[in-house]
Amino acid sequence: MKRTLAALGLAAVASASLSACAEEPDASSGAIAVAASDSSCSISSTDLEAGPATFKVTNKGSRVTEFYVYADGDRIMGEVENVGPGLTRNLVVDLTKGTYEGACKPGMVGDGIRETLKVTGEAAKPLSDSEELTAAADSYERYVESQTGALIDKTTEFVDAVKAGNVDEAKTLFPVARTYWERIEPVAEIFGDLDPLTDGREADAKAEGRDFTGWHRIEKQLWVSNNTEGMDTYADDLLKNVKTVVTQSKEKPLTALQLAQGS
Repeated sequence: MKRTLAALGLAAVASASLSACAEEPDASSGAIAVAASDSSCSISSTDLEAGPATFKVTNKGSRVTEFYVYADGDRIMGEVENVGPGLTRNLVVDLTKGTYEGACKPGMVGDGIRETLKVTGEAAKPLSDSEELTAAADSYERYVESQTGALIDKTTEFVDAVKAGNVDEAKTLFPVARTYWERIEPVAEIFGDLDPLTDGREADAKAEGRDFTGWHRIEKQLWVSNNTEGMDTYADDLLKNVKTVVTQSKEKPLTALQLAQGS
């Protein structure tokens, strides 16, 4: 997917800051081993201390897998994707006191096989307190905020055109509204339950056994069927979900590491 320069810049800063933490840790370095198979997700330690946690994810199954760390409401704290059979990848997540879930997703679909993670104590200095990371995150959050008004306005215009059955106008407005969505998508991806509903692809929806919704469902109707029949509910849900992403991005504090993971 497209990434803005602001998001890529944040990811670069985060990557540089994390390099010392994420280089092939072994057991002696305090890495948390995750054995992901086709039917299980074994996490070597589920009682963690607050601060940066390194998960060493090894795919012991036959399908490509993913590993996520979720906060309340399935908010994504960090993820590693496309871990092929026999491969190992590392994930660094900055965790504060609280309860989380670690999830392996064999086949990269569904809610995943989950284990509860309990984090206690107080970190001496969270990794996300790095001056460079904080400055980059603050800059990116200001950028996102500057785009959200236009995103809602243009999405509303697009939805109105779809519901009015104005195919030509909807086709004209689609790429305009999508441009603003792409600009904040790294934030949207952190709210894992909303991103697939809003921006999921048809193949992923089928694999996960859910309805195909969002931008791409309406896009298919416009360009393949050349009409808007049956799209009113999809259009209403799209606007509702876009507004929810915007609201949550303002209400829920996001760390630099979360933003970098999304980007």
